[in-house]
This record gives sequence, C-alpha cells and structure tokens, in this order.
Amino acid sequence: MNPFQYVRAHDIAEAIHAAAGDGAKFIAGGTNLIDLMKENVEHPTKLVDITHLPLDRIEATAGGGLRIGALVRNSDAAYDERIASRYPLLASAILAGASAQLRNAATTGGNLLQRTRCCYFYDTATPCNKRSPGSGCGAIGGFNRMHAILGVSEHCIATHPSDMCVALAALDAQVHVSGPDGERVIPFHEFHRLPGDTPQIDTSLRPGELITAVELPAEAFTQHYTYLKIRDRLSYAFALVSVAVALRIDGGRVAEARLALGGVAHKPWRDHTVEELLVGQAPVEPIFARAADAVLRGAKGQGHNDFKIGLARRAIVRALKQAAADTPQSQSEKRVA
Repeated sequence: MNPFQYVRAHDIAEAIHAAAGDGAKFIAGGTNLIDLMKENVEHPTKLVDITHLPLDRIEATAGGGLRIGALVRNSDAAYDERIASRYPLLASAILAGASAQLRNAATTGGNLLQRTRCCYFYDTATPCNKRSPGSGCGAIGGFNRMHAILGVSEHCIATHPSDMCVALAALDAQVHVSGPDGERVIPFHEFHRLPGDTPQIDTSLRPGELITAVELPAEAFTQHYTYLKIRDRLSYAFALVSVAVALRIDGGRVAEARLALGGVAHKPWRDHTVEELLVGQAPVEPIFARAADAVLRGAKGQGHNDFKIGLARRAIVRALKQAAADTPQSQSEKRVA
C-alpha cells in the first residue's frame, strides 16, 4: 500500500475543500476502497474521512418520498421501517447483496461508487483499460464468464456489481451531490456511465463532488415487485444476472412497469422502451417473454458468458411473473420462487 495523507472532515464544506486537487478520495465504510488500495489498484494521495458528517439520517421529503443520507449503513437502510414498508424492492435488493458484516459497514454513497469486480481490473499484472487507460482489455478474449452482455465497448466489458443500485434505477431515484461549484441533483439513470472510450470513468460526478443523499420518489410500488438475483451460490456472491421489477396493475392490465437488470452491463441496465411495451398488456407469460426478448435484442456474449443471454431472458420472465403474482423473491430463503 502506498503512503497517503489522512484528513478527518467535520462538515461538508471542509470535506470538499480537503478533497481539492488530484489524488484525493473520500472514505466512509471503506469496504471497496481499502481492498483496492491493498491490491495496488487505487493509489490515493489523500483520504478524506467523511464518517463524522451529518449524512447518516433517513428523512421524509416535501414531495412524499424519502431522502437517504450518503452515510446511512446498508443494514440500517434495509431494516428501516419506512423503507421496508414503502420501498420493499430496495430493502430486498440490499439484503441480496454482500454479507451481513459488510452491510453493517457499507454506506449508501459508497454502494453507488463501488467499482467493478472484474478479475482483470484487480490483477495489476494484466491489461485493463479501466485501471490503466490504453493498456487493453484482458477480459475480451480472456476468461469473461462474469462479464457484460449489454452496453459494452471494444475497451471494456466489465459489469457494475451493486444490487442496491439496480433497485434504485427501477425506482427512479435521484442522487444529491455537493462540490466546488455548489449542489446539484443527478437522475439515477444518468449517474453511472457505459464504458465507451473512457471506461476508467464510472460515474458522472465532477472532480471534488461528494454524494450527500439518495432521494426516493413518492411512488413506491409496495405490492407488485420483486428482486431476483441469480448467482453461483446462495450467499455472498455477485450476480450473474439480477432483475428488479416494479409493476402497477389496474383492471387486469399493466398500468406502469419498471424493469432494471444487474450483472449484465457497466451500469444498472434499464430500457424505458420495453417498459412502455408492457403498459396496457395483460400480465401473462407470453407478454413477459416478448419483453425479455426486447430487452436483450442487442445482447452479445464474449464466449464464456454466452450463457448469460438465455439466463437473463429466463430471469426477466420469472421476475415479471413473481411481481405480477405479488410473490416477491425471498432474500432469507434464496431458492428461486
């Protein structure tokens, strides 16, 4: 691990000021950043400790939603009565991720900023355009079983690892940030980026900006929802494919649909045109199968991960059926319902 300066910030303005310049990183739970530093992937010259900032509360908003502070621990968010009852899709997705010990340490803001678990990204002896721009992508033509099938580029086929973010994408959350130029709000679908020609840039954050909160809208989808995560083992594993579904069904027809995928792209994958195809349709398997085909129309395997296309199709159909039947996937009994 390389030497670095440590600074503890006591308010947001101090944190932003301390993070000015190249090489500074904010740190809270540290469940991803410390690992990357140990593996010699990240080399911050300064760590700005933000754990003492007043960003650890969950509060109601004037619009009827909830504002989750960036320092709210994942476990606290999942078990908060307001989130569990009003946003059960989000609670379910959080509980599907990592282990209880990690959820006790990881924060809301940190979850949004966690980096890919691509083995080539972590292995400094191999080429990786995300870690070292211009060096090449070891996963393309290499062992790529866990890698992306949607939104890839010739420079990167890594996937975003978060479960929480898939649910936040489906719920149309917003990300509140503060930085040297003041405060702004980023729609969740604009927060994470596809790799394109700059896979080293994961998010739309500007230099020095700090996530302060994630805001949930008033509409919560408390009945017809599910978070289905398909993985190699039933606990503490990243998704091969995950699906967040939220439906509003009125008069036996889909009145509104939200569908987001994890484990398949560089960001949580959401296709609004496919959601529109579901509206007005009966919630039946042939319609769901048609929607799954539409979501995956541009999917492309890289060899070892070709199986993900068929797996994703089956997972989408299964998740839509679970949500329509009001039988959400249990995160304590992880066998697929």
